[in-house]
Amino acid sequence: MKPLSGIETAIVRGVTTLAAPGGARGRLLVLIYHRVLAQPDGLLSGEPDAALFKAQMELLARCFHVLPLSEAAERLGAGSLPPRAACITFDDGYANNLTVAVPILAALGLPATVFVATGFIGADPMWNDVVIESVRRAGDVLDLSTLGLGVHRFPDLQARRDALDRLLPQLKYRALDERRELALAIAQRAGCEPPRDLMMTEAQLRALAGQPGIEIGAHTVSHPILRELEPHAAQHEIAASKERLEAITGKRVTSFAYPNGRPLRDYDASHVAMARACGFGAAVSTAWGHADARSDRLQIPRMLPWDRTALRFALRLAGTYRGARAAAA
Repeated sequence: MKPLSGIETAIVRGVTTLAAPGGARGRLLVLIYHRVLAQPDGLLSGEPDAALFKAQMELLARCFHVLPLSEAAERLGAGSLPPRAACITFDDGYANNLTVAVPILAALGLPATVFVATGFIGADPMWNDVVIESVRRAGDVLDLSTLGLGVHRFPDLQARRDALDRLLPQLKYRALDERRELALAIAQRAGCEPPRDLMMTEAQLRALAGQPGIEIGAHTVSHPILRELEPHAAQHEIAASKERLEAITGKRVTSFAYPNGRPLRDYDASHVAMARACGFGAAVSTAWGHADARSDRLQIPRMLPWDRTALRFALRLAGTYRGARAAAA
């Protein structure tokens, strides 16, 4: 990603200031990341590598007012956002948030919030990563017919991508235990062990929490679809993740991210009430759009920043400021 020229930078600032002028009419844009890869990965084309992430962060530092999420949520309610207000967030708790992303953020003086699913701290990776690594390491054929998941042939990298596009949606909305068991069964048939170094350890989490400008947020224990759980189980997932993060870091955890995060599909108003009862001051969804003074601070929308050129990336951010306010649960 090449940097914007001086003229392009001025245009982006002007367009985004018109779309998000600050104050009572201010709008907040929240970016969502998961991993930041040390090197490009053909199976993870939706995840930025360090070079692309650095270029995106440089653009944000030049053109936007990047705030900590906790501050942004307060200023959103108070009608005191600066023009072009934005936040940076990460979901799940990947180790490369600390090892790859944080040095880039620190060099640019940018704050961020990392939402951690506590059940994976120092543990095996999430089910989707087990499936991804299984497809990566499988031979030319991966026979999952006895699992009801078909036979997959891999003449090239694109075939592996296509297999993931088929497999991940088939597992995503299954019960937690079934989803995990199927992912491990896929790994067994691929002849591989789940990687042990994808997620942060407790020591890494403490180091991350000690970085200037970094906030730690809760993301449940086991990353379930909250609407698929009984109310008491959903309440436990939300509250227990907050409690463990506070115990590890020694700091208050004031923000929360709904797993998967689509309003009415993955969570609903009852889970918003649970987050409020737990004392969270801000919570984020994955509904696309911006937040404004009318938005529920416990349902702040976010956007995926996946463009590969600086101008297209900047225009997507501007378009999100100008687009419709995200719907709530």
